[in-house]
Amino acid sequence: MNIALRVDVDTFRGTRHGVPALCRILSEFSIQATFFFSVGPDNMGRHLWRLARPDFFIKMLRSNAAGLYGWDILLRGTLWPGPVIGKSLKREIKDTAADGHEIGLHAWDHHAWQARIDTLSAEAVRRHLRRGVEALAEIVSPTCSAAPGWKCTDDVLTEKERFPFVYNSDCRGASIFRPVVGGKVLAQPQVPVSLPTYDEIIGRHGVTRETYNDLLLSRILPNQLNVLTIHAEAEGISCRTMFRAFIEKALAQGHNFTTLGKVLCAASSVPPGAIVRGQVEGRDGWVAMQAVSGG
Repeated sequence: MNIALRVDVDTFRGTRHGVPALCRILSEFSIQATFFFSVGPDNMGRHLWRLARPDFFIKMLRSNAAGLYGWDILLRGTLWPGPVIGKSLKREIKDTAADGHEIGLHAWDHHAWQARIDTLSAEAVRRHLRRGVEALAEIVSPTCSAAPGWKCTDDVLTEKERFPFVYNSDCRGASIFRPVVGGKVLAQPQVPVSLPTYDEIIGRHGVTRETYNDLLLSRILPNQLNVLTIHAEAEGISCRTMFRAFIEKALAQGHNFTTLGKVLCAASSVPPGAIVRGQVEGRDGWVAMQAVSGG
């Protein structure tokens, strides 16, 4: 079975340390993945205000966020503006592309997108996308995009049509489809994420680092879309050994790893579908989700 591997790169630390480490691991096993880069200011520490929300606070405790991400990530951009990732870490991004991985845009400002996408006008969404595309295009040519935190609105879907993305990965779901907005079927397909992420599972229902890989592998099933998101800040740094063990187990079970773009190319059909807001167990707040057929 194919596992489409998506790597979200949210922060300066993830780009500098997590990405090169992941590239080394993937090269060892001759695996290509899809990397989505955040290229603007790293202000991720500003998420700390969400600690006032019980669900987010519990998630931070459950995932041991300080140990998982490091205090430099958790405090980045709180007392002073965060560093511009794409300006400082061009080589890490170029090297990823040179290794043959697929490159896409994650965000200009990851924190701002997650925190304010509900209130942004279509023009503001367009500016955010343009800044991200232009900054990344100065380094490599992005072919796809993925909305941070699966926060995607109709305006986001419509504005992305202005940019030359082959596809987007903005939602959670079970199959590849073309989103419908205002009765119009858009041109850019969606390749949704179908499998849970580390921070959604760990610490829940007794799941530990020792049992995580086996649980995740049990969710990979034949005759369905298997898209896994890992994070450069987690699997590329503090969970690196665990992720390498996951690859070894997956390959031993006969699974293959590939890019999201190749999964799209292999799709026999790409029917229309709707995107709605929903909840994912273990994740704080709403996420964009592929609507259940007939629902």
